[in-house]
Amino acid sequence: MQEVVHRETERLIEGKHTYESITSKIASVAMGYKHPLPWYVIAAIASAGVFLMIVSIAWLLLRGVGIWGINQPIGWGFAIINFVWWIGIGHAGTLISAILLLLRQQWRTSINRFAEAMTIFAVMCAGLFPLLHVGRPWVAYWLLPIPNWTGAWPQFRSPLIWDVFAVTTYFTVSLLFWFTGLIPDFATLRDRAKKRFAQIIYGILAMGWRGSAKHWHRYEAAYLLLAGLSTPLVVSVHSIVSLDFAVSLLPGWHTTIFPPYFVAGAIYSGFAMVLTLVIPIRAWYKMQDFITMKHLDWMAKVMLATGLIVFYGYIMEIFTALYSGHDAEVYLVANRFFGPYAPFFWALLICNGLIPQALWSPRVRQNIPLLFVISLIVNVGMWLERFIIVVTSLHRDFLPSSWGMYFPTIWDWGLFLGTIGFFTFMMFLFVRFVPMIAIFEMRDLLHRQDEHAPAPTGAPATRVATTEVSG
Repeated sequence: MQEVVHRETERLIEGKHTYESITSKIASVAMGYKHPLPWYVIAAIASAGVFLMIVSIAWLLLRGVGIWGINQPIGWGFAIINFVWWIGIGHAGTLISAILLLLRQQWRTSINRFAEAMTIFAVMCAGLFPLLHVGRPWVAYWLLPIPNWTGAWPQFRSPLIWDVFAVTTYFTVSLLFWFTGLIPDFATLRDRAKKRFAQIIYGILAMGWRGSAKHWHRYEAAYLLLAGLSTPLVVSVHSIVSLDFAVSLLPGWHTTIFPPYFVAGAIYSGFAMVLTLVIPIRAWYKMQDFITMKHLDWMAKVMLATGLIVFYGYIMEIFTALYSGHDAEVYLVANRFFGPYAPFFWALLICNGLIPQALWSPRVRQNIPLLFVISLIVNVGMWLERFIIVVTSLHRDFLPSSWGMYFPTIWDWGLFLGTIGFFTFMMFLFVRFVPMIAIFEMRDLLHRQDEHAPAPTGAPATRVATTEVSG
C-alpha cells in the first residue's frame, strides 16, 4: 500500500523541492513578488470593468429595468442568462475541493485553492443579477422569512425563494470551506511577513494558529465536516436553479432532464473556467512544478466527460420534444434550428459539442495553447446555451400574436462585461494577497513523495496519516 501511495504522489510535484523551497515559491507571490507585466495590464482592464459595472448598476437603479432589453414576452433576458452562467462557473470549485477531497484524489491539491476562490467570486457575480432583476432591490429583504410589520411573508412555492436559499447557503458554506483551508497558510504568511501591518492582518486571519496537534485535529474535523456539507450542494444548487425553468409549462423548459443536465453543464463550464485561469497564471508565476501537465490533462478529461453528458442532454432534449408529438414542442425544435436565433444555436452545438471532442486526443490535452483556446470556447458555448434556453423558449410561445424578439441593450452588455471585470479583478487580488496553492498540502505531498524526509515543521506526527482524509 505504501508503494502505491508513493507512486501516486511522485507524479504530483516535479523538480527538486524541499519544504522551504515550496513555502518560499508559493508564499513569495503574496509577499512582495514582482508581478509580471500581463498581471498589471489585465488588472487595469479589469478595474475598468469594475467601474463599468458600478456605472451600469447606478444607472439601472436611477432609471429602472426599462434600460435593459427585456420586454413582453421576453421578461427574462441577460440578467437570468448571466445568473445561471455564473452559478455554473462556481460549481467546479466545490467539486474539486469537496468531492475530490472525499474521494481522496490528491491531484486536487494544486488547483483547489484557485477553484475555491473562483467559486466565491462567481457566486458574488451571480447573486447580483436576480437581485437587480426584481426591479426594487432595496426591498429584496422581503424574500427572507423574517418577521416584519407589513406581514408580507415569502411565497415558498416560488422558485425565486428557492434560489435565495440555495445560493445563500452555497455561498456561506463555500466561503467557510475556503477560509478554513487558508488558516494554516495565513499563519505561514504571518510568520514570514516583514512589515508590521502585514503581520497584524495575516495574524488576525490566522486566528491564533500555531500548528499544534490540537489545532491540526480541530482543523481536520472542521474541514472534513464542511466538505461533507459542500458535496450535496454541487447537486442541489444547480438543480434548484434548473427548477426555475422546469416548473413552468413553456416548451423547452418543462422537462425533467433539466436538473442533471444543468449540474453536468455547471461542472463543464466550471472546469473550463479553472483551465482558463490556471494556464496563464501557471506560466506567469512559473508554477509548472506544482501545476503539472498531469493536472491539466486530468482537468481536460473531466471537462470532456461532462461535455459528453451535456451533449447527450442536447440530443435527448430534441428527441423528447419530437417524440412527444406536441405541436409547440416540435415547433420549438424547428425554431431553434431554423429560426431567427438559429446561428446562436448552431454555434452552441459547435462550441460545446463538436470542438471539445478534440480532447479525446492526448496530443491536444498536452498542447497548452490549444487547451486554453478550447476552454475559452467552452465558456462561450455555455453562455450561448443559457441564451438559447432563456430566449428561444420565451420569444415565441403558444400565442403567435404575442411573439417578439429580444435585443440586449448597451446596458445589458455593460453590466455583463462589468461582472467579468469584477470577477477578474477579484481573482487577481486573490493571487496578489493569498497563497494561490495550499502550501501546507504541497509540503504534505512532498513528505509522501519522500518517505525518508522528516515531517513538515509544525505538523503533528499523525498529520501524514490523517491527510488520507483531509487531502
